[in-house]
Amino acid sequence: MLLAGDIGGTKADLALYSAETGPQSALVSRRYPVSDYDNLESLVAAFLRATEAEVTAACFGVAGPVVDGQATGTNLPWTLSERSLSHGLGGTPVHLLNDLEAIAYGVPMLSSDDRYTLSSGSAEPQGAIAIIAPGTGLGTGYLVHDGQSYRAYPSEGGHSDFAPNTSRQCALWRYLHQRYGHVSCERVCSGVGIPNLYAFLRDCGNVEEPQWLSEALVEAEDATPIIVKAAQADAPCPICRQTLDLFVSILGSIAGDMALTWMATGGVYLAGGIPPRILPQLQHPTLLQAFWAKGRLGTVVRRMPLHVITHPHVGRLGAASYGLNRMP
Repeated sequence: MLLAGDIGGTKADLALYSAETGPQSALVSRRYPVSDYDNLESLVAAFLRATEAEVTAACFGVAGPVVDGQATGTNLPWTLSERSLSHGLGGTPVHLLNDLEAIAYGVPMLSSDDRYTLSSGSAEPQGAIAIIAPGTGLGTGYLVHDGQSYRAYPSEGGHSDFAPNTSRQCALWRYLHQRYGHVSCERVCSGVGIPNLYAFLRDCGNVEEPQWLSEALVEAEDATPIIVKAAQADAPCPICRQTLDLFVSILGSIAGDMALTWMATGGVYLAGGIPPRILPQLQHPTLLQAFWAKGRLGTVVRRMPLHVITHPHVGRLGAASYGLNRMP
């Protein structure tokens, strides 16, 4: 019995699996807000009490770099340790994966119904695959085929430098540089980044902020859902719509950068919580224009397929696949 989980900055997605049913069929699953628990050990204990299950192995994808079996998430309020988690499970083997590594292991198991294709391109069999995942933060990862199967690798490319491509983006960089010093891709292309785009347009973009919106944002714990909802309304709020358009353009550019970094001839996948929620905006030309705008190598990027992962539990799926197929 395997316990697998996708531990994000705001939500934890846990499930039980068996070797007989495989990683695509969870026996039981639960979702928890991470803010309700002091650590992953207490959350896992609550899950096991609720399910009355006994597990023989556990594998978790976690939002942060994993080094020597330990992880401290950039947007996760916990420090995680394989040793501590194993102790809490009575010595059960535990493995921690970077969350993008977990998502990557789930990608080869996706069906055509689990993704939406923005550009079909011309995928090379066994070509490298890139994953860009804007959620609470910005995750990146990739897959390389070793001749027998795909192997996933983590990355912290979301914390690389934001490279502006337009005069407005240059002004955005200057605005955020004064505020933060280092301006990473995550500062502009994630759930924590969307309010930064909004603040820039409000303060520097000569775009009016409605009074009702100002009051709603002051009271909100998380401004991002309010901004996105107002941008997608039948009568969109202009400043919110411009915020989302700016986000989409930046996402397309970063996806193109990652496509070239890993020569993702097998395809580029947009994962994380945000892309499925803004799929209508991703279908506009803005995204693909930014994705393909790579100068002399634009024709190379045009051949790379671009997909949005719509499977709601791909990170947990990948953690389960690793746990069942790769853990001793």
